[in-house]
Amino acid sequence: MKFGTKVIHAGIEPDPSTGAIMTPIFQTSTYVQEAPGKHKGYEYARTQNPTRSVLETNLAALENGKHAICFSSGLAAMDNILKMFKPGDEVISTNDLYGGSYRLMMTVFKKFGIKSKFVDMSKADKISKYITKKTKLIWIETPTNPMLSIVDIKAITAVAKKKKVLTCVDNTFASPYLQTPLTLGADMVLHSATKFLGGHSDVIHGCVITKDKKIAADLRFLQNAAGAVPGPMDCFLILRGIKTLHLRVQRSCDNARKIAEFLDAHNKVSKVYYPGFKKHPGHAIAKKQMKDFGAMVSFDLKNNSYRTAKKILSGTKLFSLAESLGGVESLIGHPASMTHASIPKKERLKVGLTDSLIRLSIGVEDVDDLIKDLAKALG
Repeated sequence: MKFGTKVIHAGIEPDPSTGAIMTPIFQTSTYVQEAPGKHKGYEYARTQNPTRSVLETNLAALENGKHAICFSSGLAAMDNILKMFKPGDEVISTNDLYGGSYRLMMTVFKKFGIKSKFVDMSKADKISKYITKKTKLIWIETPTNPMLSIVDIKAITAVAKKKKVLTCVDNTFASPYLQTPLTLGADMVLHSATKFLGGHSDVIHGCVITKDKKIAADLRFLQNAAGAVPGPMDCFLILRGIKTLHLRVQRSCDNARKIAEFLDAHNKVSKVYYPGFKKHPGHAIAKKQMKDFGAMVSFDLKNNSYRTAKKILSGTKLFSLAESLGGVESLIGHPASMTHASIPKKERLKVGLTDSLIRLSIGVEDVDDLIKDLAKALG
């Protein structure tokens, strides 16, 4: 089954009681049992929900996995993964990553004795020197947020397997339409399903997909114990969004390419971060492991002025100034003060995240209108 068919049909059957083509929203907290322990597969909605089960089957198929576990948010999913480890364990992470991920590692799990190292993963052959006997997980973002660096998933996971270290790829920026990390060797793939999977800026959701039965069992146990589950309406909205995932992401990719080219030629822009450019240092790897180059574009200004950046951020009409990404509408944001404010400035600057850097999430509008909007704000 090809991807465009999977998004609509994988794991999804008409409701057997009514024939409804859309998966029903099972808005219930508990399930009646015939006798103690004798039930129809569902006992309590924190543990299982039929709407959630259908979504999990669908997500597993999209990522070429066997098991999917849905959570109340992407960070809840990451929290569950980190709870698999104990004090003294270490995590190696990309040094350019979502601010919320950095915050979770450094202000929550650091207190519990789980150490995180943030390293440049653009050179896969250098990763071995950071791995110790305490290393239990390599956390990969690719493309990274917001600098759009590319990590060679296959090369990093090959090193990790030799060292018997788990790997997880945050695939939020790409979506399973553009890349499938499990196929490239990753043990787990995570999504903030709020973004491209949902695609309509109307739900908070997260998920983890794996091929490994034990990892899935551990995550399900922790989820049930801690309770970070999504509601059935949330799961329904993600299922609804997924049906057009391939159409939305491809249109956004096509738009992003033209917008990146426009920005690259603009006299007020010093640098455009977009892996679709041949001059991008990760272009060859992105071309190899991705179907297209994504819908995210970041750019910096020649005058490096935060004041100028603020004028641009407030000067667009079609690009809405807001956090998040991956919706049908185009968004503009300022990572240093918004999505990455929890990362110390010194650390941000190490990867090039300046106070004048602007991040775009390209939607599905007419690209000519989007370019006019940016041209006016830049002018």
